[in-house]
Amino acid sequence: MEANPLRFAVILSPLGPLRAVAGPEGLRNLGFRSDAKGPPPGDMFMIGLEEELRDYFAGNRRKFSIPLHLQGTPFQKAVWDSLLRIPYGQVRTYGQVAAALGRPGGARAVGQAARSNPVGIIVPCHRVVASGGLGGYSGADPANLALKRSLLALEGALPGGLRGDVR
Repeated sequence: MEANPLRFAVILSPLGPLRAVAGPEGLRNLGFRSDAKGPPPGDMFMIGLEEELRDYFAGNRRKFSIPLHLQGTPFQKAVWDSLLRIPYGQVRTYGQVAAALGRPGGARAVGQAARSNPVGIIVPCHRVVASGGLGGYSGADPANLALKRSLLALEGALPGGLRGDVR
């Protein structure tokens, strides 16, 4: 029987535990999980990820160098690639991302692709906001919206102050 090539780790962050899943090609999944339990990072890849995340949360990292192995539709991958190009400390609206992808009027589709982002923080879907306000983050759950607000505040990019209104 072949060993499972996937590796798992729980990485503690100031906003809660993150569950990381990596394969031989790179990081496949990273997300906040209140129920995350498991061993701390034990291999060099996960240790590198933990260090980059620690630097990010300390305000000392603006880009990540961890290899990614993202699985999704061609449109999802195009959206995620577009999100990777949003600079630290800046935001875009779902409509702006859609227009940049040649899909004017595709803000809702961009929102769905952002919601499907398997590696939050690294692929910064938190930097995409609704035209009329902060918008969702992994759905409309208030706890998730608080995470988005916290990540944008960390980057100094929270539009319109603590309410999160876009101006």
